[in-house]
Amino acid sequence: MFRTISIIGFVATFLGIGICCVAFPCCKECRWTPLAILRRVIRVFTMLFLEQKLSPVGALRKLVYLLALLCFLILAITSFYPVLVLKEPIHGYWLILHATFAPVFTICLAILAVMWAGNCCFNKNDWPWLQRALGREAVNNSVVKKSCPERSRGNKLLRKICFWLIILLALPVILSIVLSMFPLFGTEGQEFLLDTHRYCALLLALVVIVHTYLIIRTQMERQ
Repeated sequence: MFRTISIIGFVATFLGIGICCVAFPCCKECRWTPLAILRRVIRVFTMLFLEQKLSPVGALRKLVYLLALLCFLILAITSFYPVLVLKEPIHGYWLILHATFAPVFTICLAILAVMWAGNCCFNKNDWPWLQRALGREAVNNSVVKKSCPERSRGNKLLRKICFWLIILLALPVILSIVLSMFPLFGTEGQEFLLDTHRYCALLLALVVIVHTYLIIRTQMERQ
């Protein structure tokens, strides 16, 4: 059951991202030739480097984010590859790698929660876009006209929502696996904690993928 839900979740997420890329391209005149696609891939990889204009705090924040992204990639591979491809539960070297990088990811996530919380707080500039998305009139239309384009506003709001979802989903993912290490629950309790860890981790992975796509999209729109 979990394998089927995971496959559906990942396929739907990547399919939605693909549709979004085609329907709402990052640039006005985006081409889909092999050379144009190669240039975009190279631009994505160049985002991994530290810009000279970054302050020490900004450089530290990006390094922590890149480390968290690396840990997430390893955790996603070690947890979902055995289940989705090998059709077996995580064990052996997969489990060792997973348990090794999980604490590092947790620490990085805690640091990012502190460093990004201020920038990801919701404010009054977010709500006019939300009201327009729901088909309602904005309270102050002048705010919408003078601010950034509506698409950029929506992208920023979605990034904020994904950020807080990541923080919220990380709590049951961490607590469920930590509590399962103590002899506090019986067999049914252990199964419940394992299912909680699995499904919350799946939701966390999908939200992280969407959040990463939104960050890459924002950086490419600025260039």
